[in-house]
Amino acid sequence: MPERAPLLRTLVALAVTLVAGAALLFGAPARSGPVQPLSVGAAWPDVQRGSVPSHLPDGSTYTPGLFFDARTSVGTVRSADNRFLRLIVLESGGEAAPTVRELRRVPSADRGPFSAPARSGDRLVWVETVKSRPQLWVADLTVDGSARMLTDDVGALRLYDSQYDLTVTDGTVRWAAAAGDGTEFRSVPIGGGRVTVQREAGDWGLSAWPWAVDGQTAATGASTLRNLTTGVDVAVPTGRRAVTACSPAWCEIVSLNSEGDTRIELSHPDGSARRVVAEGTVGTVISDVAVLDRFQVIGRTGPQSELSGNQELLVHDLTDRSTVLISPDAADIAYRGGVLWWSTGDRNSYVRNSLDLRTV
Repeated sequence: MPERAPLLRTLVALAVTLVAGAALLFGAPARSGPVQPLSVGAAWPDVQRGSVPSHLPDGSTYTPGLFFDARTSVGTVRSADNRFLRLIVLESGGEAAPTVRELRRVPSADRGPFSAPARSGDRLVWVETVKSRPQLWVADLTVDGSARMLTDDVGALRLYDSQYDLTVTDGTVRWAAAAGDGTEFRSVPIGGGRVTVQREAGDWGLSAWPWAVDGQTAATGASTLRNLTTGVDVAVPTGRRAVTACSPAWCEIVSLNSEGDTRIELSHPDGSARRVVAEGTVGTVISDVAVLDRFQVIGRTGPQSELSGNQELLVHDLTDRSTVLISPDAADIAYRGGVLWWSTGDRNSYVRNSLDLRTV
């Protein structure tokens, strides 16, 4: 037995040497701590991305309102002399000059930008506001000069910067309007016709048809989902110290943890599958919850945020519970119809970037 002691010491020394060498070669073992987000390239190598100029060649400013794909968008152009507003379809060709197609041109006086665009096949619907009075317009994307007013009987239209502000299903355009202490769900055929009104008590907004969600102005947010076709209600998770927002598939619960940081959780409307998706100096940055029933879009502030006003843009993927860093320095974050977009740069020189989440 004594003869084996030197051999044992030699083996232990050799093992220590090998471990030390491995640390020098491969790096020390990772320390425990928050899991770092993946890059877009590592997480989604085939996702479609694009960029949109903030100014057109004539100096006019462009603000997208809806992306058809990562490179094609529709939005508002304000002329360099501030006299006109145009609704255009812009196709970005990479290094080539963008292709511009005009759908509508109006004087800018007493008007707001074209808003709440929604697409159904070859048809595009949007809201125009003239002297604070909203109108609903429609155009055939395959026919030049086809823009026409669909109706000005829109009621006290509610716009929440959500992809559901206007919804188009089964050839019908739908929206929500305030009506005293209640809500009107209004609709009109996309081809034109009479506006129909369905009245509901309470403060509601549209979600994925046929669902509506309440609590649009409540301090704690949503408490109920309602099927507007069947009248069935679904109670959703709530809390005294949390703010809840819901889609038919997921509910977002935002609260403060014991350390005073923000916690973002998701669960199904029945309360099942509840999980924390982000914690710290985080917050929600778009109106819609768990878009495509898969992606939760999150903003996170850092030391430079107070100086730049920008933040990290993150997306949590519910399928594998991974978090992806979309941009380390994002502003003007928006989402609609499957595409996420944001700006990078400063107010004098910036680019809008797009990511088609449908292609993940």
